[in-house]
Amino acid sequence: MSQLRPVDESLVAMAGIGVAQHQGILRTLLGSCVGVALYERKLKLVGLTHIVMPDSMGRNQPVGKYADTAIPETIRRMMDRAGGVRLSLSAKVAGGANMFAHVSPNNTNTIGEQNVVAVEKTLAALEIPIVARHLGGTAGRRMVVEVDSGVVQIHVIGQLAISI
Repeated sequence: MSQLRPVDESLVAMAGIGVAQHQGILRTLLGSCVGVALYERKLKLVGLTHIVMPDSMGRNQPVGKYADTAIPETIRRMMDRAGGVRLSLSAKVAGGANMFAHVSPNNTNTIGEQNVVAVEKTLAALEIPIVARHLGGTAGRRMVVEVDSGVVQIHVIGQLAISI
């Protein structure tokens, strides 16, 4: 009789960073925040960060809160897990919703949009390609990353889950 092993699942909280290798699931809940999943295919290594604000403006804590500090810190933690091996990373990003569209429907510079721009800028500067995205809109979403495959599931309330 074979027994199924439970899958290790970790929640990455607001301004949090999670790193896992080989197996398991990393997940986070997003509204105007942006989730960035970095994947190293050969090592089956994933880093997931939950970015709350676009720019640290020189603040260094909490490191996971800002796009300009969270992404480099996630990479540093992934490199530590990989034993210093050079990583070949790709990114999948989700979130950046306008959660208050009903209050200010004509606002075109929302925190969600600012977060998306900052994440794209940071990833471009680090030469990490974005291979999939699920951004914007007016609804929150759950981002679930399967560590062994790098598949990201997006769950929006009232909609079918999609893989990116």
